[in-house]
Amino acid sequence: MEKLRVALDWTPNTNHTGFFVAQALGYYTENNLEIELVTPSTDHYLLTPAKRLELQEVDFAVAPIESAISLNTKLQPVAVKAIAALLQDDLSAIAVLERSGIQAPRQLDGKTYASYKARYEDDIVRKMIANDGGTGSISITYPDKLGIWDTLLAGQADATWIFMNWEGIEAETQGIALNYFKLSDYAIPYSYSPVLIARADAIEQKRQLYQDFLRATKKGYLYAKENLEHSTTILSEFVPEKDRHNIDLLKSQLYTGRHYGDETTWGRMNLSLVEIFVAWLKTHSSETSSIEAASFCSNELLT
Repeated sequence: MEKLRVALDWTPNTNHTGFFVAQALGYYTENNLEIELVTPSTDHYLLTPAKRLELQEVDFAVAPIESAISLNTKLQPVAVKAIAALLQDDLSAIAVLERSGIQAPRQLDGKTYASYKARYEDDIVRKMIANDGGTGSISITYPDKLGIWDTLLAGQADATWIFMNWEGIEAETQGIALNYFKLSDYAIPYSYSPVLIARADAIEQKRQLYQDFLRATKKGYLYAKENLEHSTTILSEFVPEKDRHNIDLLKSQLYTGRHYGDETTWGRMNLSLVEIFVAWLKTHSSETSSIEAASFCSNELLT
């Protein structure tokens, strides 16, 4: 058995369902693969998935596509590539509690945003506010990553970035009304999140292994899409106990499954969309390098 390690971007949730389904149903074993799924709870997010990949602790990192850009353009660059999109659509948004009275991004001026401290994140949020007519003068805080959602619920922050199919479903399950601000509604051409990222040198050395891994993973995601209840049961064994009680997992799976793609589209990224996002980052001075989408984003391993 060939062992591969995958660093997840969060505790197990519906964005990760395909991994757990492929593992439970033996799809990895069929390809002579042993897969270890590493969650941030192992070190309470001391290391991000991207950092684990940089340190060669894992073969793959689940992360927003910005992480692939950042690794390739940091002071000491790490050559990586995004090799598959787990979702075909952006299900993330900036969220505020409805009871806060904040109904538009411009009303976040002077408010507090709880940030994950990602390289481009704060600039993106400020620009969203400015695009809605605000000044972008928001106060940024950096709470413990795994507790950021709780800071919003506790009123310690006015806004944060969430996945509507996870924290959004939790809020709905708990009867907590939210207002969402999607980046695309405010002229920010965000592309894919999350994606699977791998080191460029490892792709060349382990090409067949990585292709086998993606093929089995795809099979897991497509099974999950067609078998909502069974895949939810499989996932429920791995989600934190708090989430099992607070989130309608089946509703989350129903919401998410239609965004996994199909036999033809699963994992595939439209590089022109990624290039538009890279150009946007450059235009707004968030990225100053000459990087292009084709250098860090590829569908070559998808079969």
